[in-house]
Amino acid sequence: MAKVSKNARVAQRAANAGSGRDHVKVVKSIKDPKTGKYTYKEVMIHKDKVKEFFAKK
Repeated sequence: MAKVSKNARVAQRAANAGSGRDHVKVVKSIKDPKTGKYTYKEVMIHKDKVKEFFAKK
């Protein structure tokens, strides 16, 4: 089995820095005006755009 140095693993993590760790799952409840029931909208978005997502109607 080949051994990988610590420096190689750190460099690989730095290369993947913009991958999935910057995204979050957001759940927003939306009330239906006719029936009064709630539905839930689940979205995977970038963590910098969370406030924009909740500000929208």
